[in-house]
Amino acid sequence: MAGRFEDEYFGVLQNIEFTIVRVHREHPHLLDYDVDGALEALVARYTAESRGRTPREPALHGLRYDVYEAVLAICEWRVGRDPDNPPPPDMNTVEEIVACLKRVRTSVQRWTREGGRQGYLTFVGRFIP
Repeated sequence: MAGRFEDEYFGVLQNIEFTIVRVHREHPHLLDYDVDGALEALVARYTAESRGRTPREPALHGLRYDVYEAVLAICEWRVGRDPDNPPPPDMNTVEEIVACLKRVRTSVQRWTREGGRQGYLTFVGRFIP
């Protein structure tokens, strides 16, 4: 059934996309390409962790690194590892975080094809106040 994943993980997806949009609003020249690269590195990090391996630090720079750090913080909170904030009531597993990051990446790639270099950022920004 279409939309079922989005319904089940609405909070996580919203947290990730809100964070991306926040970085974009601070840096209007951010490109979908940078967002996709940051998400790719996060998927690799959490996939390694889920397989019992130590995640490697990504070789990211500039805005790509900014997106990575911002989304990493929200993901760490979602799995209950933010020492400065209580965990969310609907805490997630690392595997769920990977699935959500992959879902957002799919959206980034789709909207980039449809709308160009900032197609995703333009699209998702319309839904986040």
